[in-house]
Amino acid sequence: MSAALQHRRRLFQAAFLALFVSAPALDLLRFDLHEAQLWLLGRPWTLGITDFTAGRIGATEVALAIVLRAFVPAIVLVVGFLYIAWRWGRLYCGWLCPHFSVVETLDRLMRRALGRASLWDAAPTARGDWRWWPPFVLLAAGLGFLWAVTLLSYLLPPAEVWGRLLAGESTPNQARFLAVATAVFTAEFVFARHLFCRFGCAVGLFQSLAWMANPRAMVVGYDRARARDCRSCSTAAAPGGSACDSVCPMRLKPRDIKRRMFSCVQCGQCLDQCEQSQGGQARQPLLEWRTGADALRETLRRRSGERQARGEGRGLSTTLTLPLSRERERELEPDPALALSRVRQSELEPGPARPPLPHAGEGWGEGRSHTAAFAQAREHRAEEF
Repeated sequence: MSAALQHRRRLFQAAFLALFVSAPALDLLRFDLHEAQLWLLGRPWTLGITDFTAGRIGATEVALAIVLRAFVPAIVLVVGFLYIAWRWGRLYCGWLCPHFSVVETLDRLMRRALGRASLWDAAPTARGDWRWWPPFVLLAAGLGFLWAVTLLSYLLPPAEVWGRLLAGESTPNQARFLAVATAVFTAEFVFARHLFCRFGCAVGLFQSLAWMANPRAMVVGYDRARARDCRSCSTAAAPGGSACDSVCPMRLKPRDIKRRMFSCVQCGQCLDQCEQSQGGQARQPLLEWRTGADALRETLRRRSGERQARGEGRGLSTTLTLPLSRERERELEPDPALALSRVRQSELEPGPARPPLPHAGEGWGEGRSHTAAFAQAREHRAEEF
């Protein structure tokens, strides 16, 4: 089931990558900087501003055109896109995004060259072969150049861009753009392709935020009751175990809680590896997609487990700190018996004569106020103790 699902997903990725590269040439979507004109589905997409400035239409017509041809399509597109993410997660990233297709392709080559999918992984899961390094670097540079040319064709007429490029007559500005963009894309593909998807892509970030807001959204569920079956996990991609962790293109841990799976792209590769590992041992997979009430139970169960873990940690810290604080209180707290004996001893021993308290009839002119007399009496009482 998962193998067929991965095959369909790669077909979607290949088709969308072809659409991404060919869309400017077919005038499906591009913005011509020479004409300051947006092209959509083979036709110029205008808001009527040029006609309004020329006096051919009035203010009402141009306002209606802006609302119907700019605001309404943008709102429908954004709301529909976020609704899909709210219900199913980052499906666009895992099933359509051209950048993610590049990430997975280069991951497969880097595993052959280095034994791991990223330069920043802690340890290799397989033995690398240095002979795969030249193909990896050449493919990364070729894809970087293809992305640079495609991006330029979204801004300038594709016939001009490709025609000048094939003839070797690109303008200085075009040549500089292609050189810089190729270098940037190549470096990103080699060193930071996973980091960009996780932390640098705004489209992916908003999808993740919408997904996290829905506790019933599709999530990878883990059967923790059978966690011991993970000990015998082993696949061709991860002979040492933890196959689901090893194959994740986003470098996540699929058995973790949803909050730590913030960047999950719902590619299903972890499910495929789990099915291969457990199926080879005549067991059901421990990972599966869950939606609706099942996803809600999964989310609540993981949250309760996390709260319980935090509570146990707080209980342990309280157990350790309370005896210390009580021992400190005993050190600082005076002994009641000793204090009582001191009071009784002070009552038996003669002490200095206490000054008489002023009477109500004494006047202020005798040199001492009532407040001063009371203050002196308190001082003498304090000295006795």
